[in-house]
Amino acid sequence: MTENIPGLAARRGAFKLLAAVLWQHRPLDMALDRALSGLEGPDRALARAIASQTLRWMVDFDQAIDACTRKPLPHDARARLVLRMALAQLWVLKTPAHAVVSTALPLVEAGPRRLVHGVLGRLIREDHALPAVPRLPAPYADRWREAYGADAVAAIAQAAVAEAPLDIVFRSPEDEARWAPALGGERLAPGTVRLTDWQEVEALPGYGEGAWWVQDLAAQLPARLLQVAAGETVADLCAAPGGKTLQLAAAGARVTAVDVSEARLRRVTENLERTGLAAETIARDARKWKAPAPLDALVLDAPCSATGTLRRHPDVLHLKGARTLTPLLDLQAELLDHALDQLRPGGRMVYAVCSLEPEEGERQIEALLARRADVALDPVAPEEIAGIEALFDPRGWVRTLPGMMAGKGGLDGFFMARLLRRTV
Repeated sequence: MTENIPGLAARRGAFKLLAAVLWQHRPLDMALDRALSGLEGPDRALARAIASQTLRWMVDFDQAIDACTRKPLPHDARARLVLRMALAQLWVLKTPAHAVVSTALPLVEAGPRRLVHGVLGRLIREDHALPAVPRLPAPYADRWREAYGADAVAAIAQAAVAEAPLDIVFRSPEDEARWAPALGGERLAPGTVRLTDWQEVEALPGYGEGAWWVQDLAAQLPARLLQVAAGETVADLCAAPGGKTLQLAAAGARVTAVDVSEARLRRVTENLERTGLAAETIARDARKWKAPAPLDALVLDAPCSATGTLRRHPDVLHLKGARTLTPLLDLQAELLDHALDQLRPGGRMVYAVCSLEPEEGERQIEALLARRADVALDPVAPEEIAGIEALFDPRGWVRTLPGMMAGKGGLDGFFMARLLRRTV
């Protein structure tokens, strides 16, 4: 029976996971538990690795598959998905050819098994090699080339297949002094250590003591640029998963964390309890939440296309590719206006998105400044984030790109602008 084929269960799990992402448009992380139900240990890890590498190299896999067929297979064909998975195993994970073929054919089920067998056989015989840099889906590659240039796009593509490191943020200088030597890694910025080799996060020194939390270096910048002082009243809007809330609380601010998702907000609460930091958490649409008194400062990490997180989330380019940005742009504009209304005169705000799309960053801020006379840019100076590679616009905002700091493990892509509420 086919179910007794070694490794088939892991491949079935990977197929279900990819089907959830590509056909049902569910984020990879949200589809994991259901798709990989019943898989444990090595099988679960293998299924996730197959799915992840399939998504990272999918454009190249499709090109190779199409070169072997008279007519292109439909993009939602079961046979195409099986072939993509097979190539991820052959060319990226270096799985022996016999194991790839024996576990691929049962997944085709009632589909064209002979065609799949023939395509695999040809590609195995040809000893195909992947390019040094993967091809990005055309809409993204074209837009980003226009926005950032060809070299930046090549660096982004290279970052898309690199494993993201683990960035650790310490609760205090004392915690850093105590736990950084035990963790090892590289100190990239004050209070931050980067690990490129680790196992379970919960087993690392200092985790159980609440001495630190995990937060990508670029994701730390919005809260850092807010420059809060102890005792200031501050809000973190769209707060989950909570890294910025922890940063602001650790600085001594009186923090309110607002997020529309109760489930995601529970993660913020858990990290506050683990680290012993204090913040009020409120599950509410940030457009409807009103501060009880005008705030000194706030950070808005707005919902976005999340294309800047492609290193950690290889599904993001395949989930967002066909979606119009208009609903997100409208939501971001609403959040910006409402958030600014919560500030006192002279209060400051950092707007951030983990998107590489200028419409969600630069163009969004240009539109804001055009419609509101009570808002001004507070330019970010390069020395404020010394040692971290970024693009600084003369108008005052800042952007990081995947591929920056590649020699040290890279960065997520972020846009950030610091704003002041002024009287007019």
